[in-house]
Amino acid sequence: MNKENVLYLVIPCYNEEEMLDITTKELTKKMNDLIASKKISSNSKVMYVDDGSKDATWSLISSAHEANPLFTGIKLSRNRGHQNALLAGLMTAKKYADITISMDADLQDDINVIDKMLDEYSNGSEIVYGVRSSRKKDSFFKRFTAQSFYKLMHLMGVEIVFNHADCRLMSRKALEGLEEFDEVNLFLRGIVPQIGYKTSIAYYERNKRVAGKSKYPLKKMLKFAIDGITSFSVKPLRLITSLGFLMSIFSFIILVYSVVVKLCGNTVEGWTFIVCSIWLVAGIQLLSLGVIGEYVGKIYMEVKHRPKYIIEKELD
Repeated sequence: MNKENVLYLVIPCYNEEEMLDITTKELTKKMNDLIASKKISSNSKVMYVDDGSKDATWSLISSAHEANPLFTGIKLSRNRGHQNALLAGLMTAKKYADITISMDADLQDDINVIDKMLDEYSNGSEIVYGVRSSRKKDSFFKRFTAQSFYKLMHLMGVEIVFNHADCRLMSRKALEGLEEFDEVNLFLRGIVPQIGYKTSIAYYERNKRVAGKSKYPLKKMLKFAIDGITSFSVKPLRLITSLGFLMSIFSFIILVYSVVVKLCGNTVEGWTFIVCSIWLVAGIQLLSLGVIGEYVGKIYMEVKHRPKYIIEKELD
């Protein structure tokens, strides 16, 4: 690898005061090793992105920068979510870096995968996906929901790398391609595969969080899955159409059955059946309206062209 390649590690942070000192210490050692072995330029940096944290995260980022020029950071004006914070860091780093690697601040992504990614980049890959080699350390619930998420995304026609989160290497060329995607509703795991160029995979073992709390509880994970599906697939809308067609056939069959029974003189009260049918159809209609509403809402947000993020401060 050419020693002139400048690497920026982009690390989104939200309320990570308990973890940040540990992360800074580990990344200092890792980056210094990479610089010493001439795998990256001495101008390489770690860029923390404070996503509107409410704790001392920005103070710790500023302190790390003052103590060591290896560290820099940007502060968003308010909390915009992980995907927007990550994009803000990538687009800012693009101005200075030849390559970027994005990772989470909790260091659950093994930092040793950086070496593998750099090797893949030197072999011509413009994008290198960090992929978990196994989920043995996860609880049954976590493993089940995560695998179900990827399978559901695949079923809905979304192009996504299985067991890949947002740990990835991107060259400046790939970042310039990413910049062309102007959508407000961000789902980077689905957008990045759309860029093209040569890609490869670097496998790693995911670690347990040593401090702080996870920023992705079940509620956020469900919202993330819905955003991913509705941003890249129209299959839910087609399912509604198919369901409506099936319900029409079913209704016609019931109509024919009711007429035949009436003509035969075998009239039955049928109160339970009617009530159940009404509730079933009403439930399907409300669900269908909800799915359509998700898409309409996304269109509404897209046409406003509001900024994805606003950078309040950038450390020099």
